[in-house]
Amino acid sequence: MAQTPQDEKQIVAQNKKARHDYFVLETYEAGIELFGTEVKSIRKGRVNLKDSWCSIDDGEIFVKGMHVSPYEQGNIFNRDPMRVKRLLMHKREINRLYGTIKQQGLTLVPLSIYFLKGRAKLEIGLCKGKKNYDKREVAAEKDAKRNIERSMKERY
Repeated sequence: MAQTPQDEKQIVAQNKKARHDYFVLETYEAGIELFGTEVKSIRKGRVNLKDSWCSIDDGEIFVKGMHVSPYEQGNIFNRDPMRVKRLLMHKREINRLYGTIKQQGLTLVPLSIYFLKGRAKLEIGLCKGKKNYDKREVAAEKDAKRNIERSMKERY
């Protein structure tokens, strides 16, 4: 079966700060419960994941701190931009995540939001916080790789 452009993952926004501040151990895909004007606004790329996080309350998973700008033509149908949004995942996945978070002291952080087959999806990372020395170490490794690449390019 031929793949249509709609079947491809269309990334709308990424949380680059999350990859800088956390070690991402595992990633999960979750659907988002949205209203019509929110979907239209996200399609235009008017979403910010920078200071967002996920929490599990009463067996349901929610994303908090995700800012979806109001849709210009939305008038009375626009919702609060900082509204807490419920995520759609299987119950056993949520329970497994809850147990892991409570035991190991990890965090759930939204990494990116994208459209897959016309539906908005959120990539969630099970993350462990980085210390300052970890961040410096990663930056040093990145610089070393860049210098090696540069010198290899000059040689050939």
